[in-house]
Amino acid sequence: MLRLSSRAVQHVKRAARCAVMSRVPLAALEPIAIALSLLRAAFDANRRVRGSERGEYKRDVIGTPGSRNIRLLAAPMLEGLVDQRLHFGRQRRFDEAWPDLQRIAGTLAHTIARLRREAPGRPVIVSPFHYVSQYANIYVIDDLRAKLGLDRIGVVSGVPRDLYGSDDAMIPNIDVLYTYAQDNRSGLGLQVARSLRRNGVVTIFADVPPYTLHRYPMETVGVSIFGRPARIHNGVFRMGAPLDAILLPFYLRFERGRFSGAVLEPVRLADPDAPQRVAREIEQALRNNFDRSLVAGHPSLYSFAPAK
Repeated sequence: MLRLSSRAVQHVKRAARCAVMSRVPLAALEPIAIALSLLRAAFDANRRVRGSERGEYKRDVIGTPGSRNIRLLAAPMLEGLVDQRLHFGRQRRFDEAWPDLQRIAGTLAHTIARLRREAPGRPVIVSPFHYVSQYANIYVIDDLRAKLGLDRIGVVSGVPRDLYGSDDAMIPNIDVLYTYAQDNRSGLGLQVARSLRRNGVVTIFADVPPYTLHRYPMETVGVSIFGRPARIHNGVFRMGAPLDAILLPFYLRFERGRFSGAVLEPVRLADPDAPQRVAREIEQALRNNFDRSLVAGHPSLYSFAPAK
């Protein structure tokens, strides 16, 4: 009886959160994130320190003036609110449209069409960089799938699943080839190759910092970022180079309740300088959109020792 009561309470809480978050205007999300972050930081020194660290990284490593610390402090809260607004909005109304995200998907589709004209048969790895919201990134990919006329599209992700409900129900046409806490990664390369051969397109988040390689050997490649030695994940090059694939990176922006996107230069992964070219695009994204980066301020970022 007690267990049933607890489940009922959890169900009511989830339903209430869905009812509220599914209707919040996008323009209200950042003010809410700032207010909640300030309130929590007033009682949590660690939260205040993390906000300061993000500002110091922007000033000392990137070399640009620190923006208002409150935006950096509120960034993780904003990510969670955007995720919930999109996920719960689709739970309430599955056909809810996001024109801003659809426009970004359209730009990606046009770029892929051009790449296919220039190099017929060459597969494309679409790479969302970690900005604004993981759900927003995946919704762009889902709309890209539809614009390319694909029934399904494969995604390699490091994000925990089902944080706010069933992801499969909200994005049923996404094949998750890998996600966080999945034990077996030994067959990932084969899964990616099969997905690429079947659809010609797959999605890999290629800007992950080395520290995210949990329970897996440190498979990285040396590059230079902001004029300093750094390491980035080697997986996309290891899997994409033998297939002569092209990497197409992009990242999202979110200002005043509107999404926009920046599509970066395609990189042929078989080229010897491919890792450094991707590193330059990571650097460009951090320089231009640091406040919305989801990995900024995390341990090690790209400056890390490859051997203990």
